[in-house]
Formats: sequence, C-alpha cells, structure tokens
Amino acid sequence: MRGSEEQVRRELKAPSLPRKRESRNGNTGWIPAFAGMTDLVALAQLIRAIATASLFALLGLLTACSTAPLRGTGDMGLVIERAAGRIRLVETTGRTELAKVEGLGDLSHAAAVYSRDGRYAYVFGRDGGLTKVDMLSAKIERRIIQAGNSIGGAISQDGKVIAVANYEPGGIKLFDTVTLEALSDIPSTYGDGKQRAKVIGIADAPGSRFVFSLFEAGEIWIVDAADPKKPQVQRIANIGKQPYDGFISPDGHYYIAGLYGEDGLSLVDMWNPQAGARRILDGYGRGQDPMPVYKMPHLRGWAMAGRYAFFPAIGRYEVLVMDTVTWKEVGRVPVHGQPVFAMAQPGGRQVWVNFAFPRNDVVQVIDVPSMKIVKELRPGKAVLHMEFTPRGEQVWISSRDDNAVVVYDTATYAEKARLPAESPSGIFFTSRGLMTGF
Repeated sequence: MRGSEEQVRRELKAPSLPRKRESRNGNTGWIPAFAGMTDLVALAQLIRAIATASLFALLGLLTACSTAPLRGTGDMGLVIERAAGRIRLVETTGRTELAKVEGLGDLSHAAAVYSRDGRYAYVFGRDGGLTKVDMLSAKIERRIIQAGNSIGGAISQDGKVIAVANYEPGGIKLFDTVTLEALSDIPSTYGDGKQRAKVIGIADAPGSRFVFSLFEAGEIWIVDAADPKKPQVQRIANIGKQPYDGFISPDGHYYIAGLYGEDGLSLVDMWNPQAGARRILDGYGRGQDPMPVYKMPHLRGWAMAGRYAFFPAIGRYEVLVMDTVTWKEVGRVPVHGQPVFAMAQPGGRQVWVNFAFPRNDVVQVIDVPSMKIVKELRPGKAVLHMEFTPRGEQVWISSRDDNAVVVYDTATYAEKARLPAESPSGIFFTSRGLMTGF
C-alpha cells in the first residue's frame, strides 16, 4: 500500500489546492481550484489516483484470498511409499490426494504417530530416521537420524514425548515432540548386561508410560516417562520365547505380546503390572505341524471387537478368538491364508483380515456375531495394510504390487476410489492421535 499512497500524494500536488481571489467589493475569499480547464485536469488526476489506490488494495485482498483455504486435519492421513522414501497426504471426505512429501529416507518398514491436534505426523524409518511432518503445509519440519535401525514408535499420553523403538542398537530413545531434542536413551540390555535386544511392540499407556517387548530377552518393559529426562524402568521377565509384536487394549488396561518362539501370548495387567505376565492361548497349535511363516503377523488394538479379541495365528490359516473378560479361547475362524492383520471395524461388528505371501491378494471380512466369513475381496496384488476411517464407513487398503490404494464402502463392499501410489504400504490417519496405543 505504500506505493499507492505515494502515488496519491504526487497526484494531489497543486493545482489541486484551493486559491485565494479578491471580489469586486474588495473582499477576499476562497474558491475551489477546479474552476478552469487546468482545474479539470487536476480533478481527473485526483480521480485517477484514487482509482489506482483502490486497485492496489483490491489486488492485495485478492492475493490474500488466493492462498490455501483454512482446513482441519480430522479427515487427513498419509500413505507410505516405501520404495520412494516418500509419503502422500490424503483426505478421506473426498477420497483424494492432497500433496506429496519427499525425502523421508528408508521407509521399508515405516510407521507413524500423530500429535494430539493432528497437525504433525512423526514418521519412523528403517534407517533410524525420525521425521516430523507438517500435515497442513505438506513440509518436513525437522528430521534426525537417531539410530541405526528403528521399527516404530509411540507418543505419550500428554503428547509431549516421542518414544522410538530401535532394533540397532537395541533400546528406546525419548524425544521432545516440538524440537525433537533428545531427552533419554534407554538401552535394552539383558543377560550379562552387554547384549541388547531388539525392541518391538511399543505402545503408549496411561500415566505417561510406554510399554514394549524385548525379542531376544523374552521380557516386557514398562517405562514411566513422567520425567522424560529421568525415566523409570520396570522389567517383567520370563514372558515366553521371542515376543514378535505387542499391543495395548484401547482402554489401556492390558498389554499383550505375541510369541514367535512358542504357541501362545503373554498378557500384562497395566493396572497391576507387579503381578507379572500371564500366559494366554497357551499351546494353541499343539499337535499340529506349523506351516512356513512368510510374514510375521501384526498385533494392534484393532483386534478388539466388543468383548472379543481376534488374533492372527502364526503359521496357520486361522484367526483365534478370545473372550476379553475371562481371557479364554472361545473360537477359531478358518481363513484364506496365514493372517497378518486382523482389524476390527470401528463399532466392532466386522473384523477385516489380510494375508501373507503367497495368498496376499485377498481380504476377508468376519462377521463378529456369527464368527463366519461374510465377504471376500480382491483389492490387488500384495495387500500390505488396511486403515478404517474414524467412524468405520470406509476402509483404505494398500496394494503394493498394483501401485494403488483402494477405498471400499464397508456397508456395501463397493469400491469407492482407487488412488495411485508407488509401492504403498502403511496407511495412517490422523484420528490415531486421539487413541491409546496408536
């Protein structure tokens, strides 16, 4: 606006000022400057100057309005493009892509968590990278390499601390969510204290805690991070051989670790961790020869559907069903292949299941009341991940080898959209930022 003001001042120089005259009776007075032709020119100049100033103001207003409109983040998410080191930002209302963000490193087993306002995603890369992404500006706010090989992470109950689970070197590290400043390093030592175990199955828990499993050590650790620079560690030993993944129930009451080295799972009551770990589904495959395992199953709170918990059976074509009050097995559902994810639709009426290679082009839907398969879909080759919208009306499915993300209506099973993506794997929606264990 400064330029327009100066132009107005130039245009308003004399003769636009009024001038003095003497009347016939000798009196003096003031007359407007616009009496003659010269004055008409001055008037035209004044009008032009005002019009120019108005134009500058209008252009400024239009420029301000041309920026991206304000929007919330509640319907947003990201899709991992594992081979490209890139993520795609998406929105689920119109089922469209919003932007791409490059430069996130090795995303071959990437995961993400969100700030509680959904503004920032924290992406954990296999190269040890921790990347903070602004979901609204579609830019990397900060990126650090904090370890040699990380497998995932969690965000604290108050949203102030990020915990990264590391394979190499084993342990977890705590970071400030605003600055990514390192707060603590907790090595996963066991045995003689010189060895470190791989950390898997990390989850946030109520009370500013983190809980995770140690693969080689056969232990579950609970870290109290109320003071993240002086965390307190509680160890629970002898939980079983080779815990491969873990999850916390949506209410934060129970943490469950799946065991790879033996049939069964290990359960810890987070309200009473001093009681140690309890074995559940012990020996569920006894008397049967397991098949070769091509991909480890994943456990997360999605497996909880009302009173029941659904678990993928390792090396078997089954989903195991448990009563979450008694923690006893109540059924098994025969399925298409070795299950990887068993995910409950929000509301708990359905459980959607995908499968390991070589039968990984199929997704099956289990009806919870009847415990039967009610639908089989073929989204594409190499289905790796599924993600429900917060209220469960859509499910987004990544098909790695078809380079696509496929969106289904969960009521009609109709395909609603197919978005291009290069070797997509994980899909993570911002609604996770409001849930325990995600």
